[in-house]
Amino acid sequence: MGLTKAGLDAALVRLGKRGRIVNVHRGFYVVMRPEDMAYGIPDPAQWIGPLMAYLDLDYRVSLLRAAALHGASHQAAMVFQVIVPRQLRSFEIGRSRIQFLTQRAEDFFSVNHADFLTTIKTRAGFAKAAGVELTLLDAARYSDKAGGINGVAQLVMTFGDRARSGRLSQLAAHYETPCVRRLGFLFEHFHHDKQARALESFAAEAKTTVLLDPAAKPVIASLAEDFEKNVKWKLLLNQEVDIDL
Repeated sequence: MGLTKAGLDAALVRLGKRGRIVNVHRGFYVVMRPEDMAYGIPDPAQWIGPLMAYLDLDYRVSLLRAAALHGASHQAAMVFQVIVPRQLRSFEIGRSRIQFLTQRAEDFFSVNHADFLTTIKTRAGFAKAAGVELTLLDAARYSDKAGGINGVAQLVMTFGDRARSGRLSQLAAHYETPCVRRLGFLFEHFHHDKQARALESFAAEAKTTVLLDPAAKPVIASLAEDFEKNVKWKLLLNQEVDIDL
């Protein structure tokens, strides 16, 4: 561009003050179009791919944004959630909140393959997003970031019947058994029988019983008897499944 570093830095500062660019990460800028001004930043799906390439880090968009992509339109995502293999600090910019969730690197690279992903198409290109099976497993794994156990139930009800059984069992091997069992229970609850059967072996191998709703306060042993126990999935049903119809 024929500029010295000092000249370029000064130009970037001027453009930033005029609202023409936004500094998303040190050394990484997003160009603003007039239609983006009201939101303070373009849709993160337009620039998350280039940002991750800049950071030399693989990723997938998942949870609420991916759920909306798969038809859960009621899940109007107020947060843009991205699964990555190492810790990154979440941040807010404009009206967008970018939340990074960490999956153990070994498991992340085992599942983050093209066969299990889809894309979000934008005017700037494409962003990688979790396919149906990964979205459901991610939601079960990070249920506190997906509206709780009933938020996960809503997703299972909405598009769980589209999950491929073979992919579910293959991918579930890289997720903690309790979240896989919760997902299996929800599949069965909504009569997605093929999908539930794909996860039965994970429950059969489990040694302990866990809560259906992991966000609930720890259960005193003497009170655990008050909860119905699902023997098949080895779950204490401490929460009724309640979704919007």
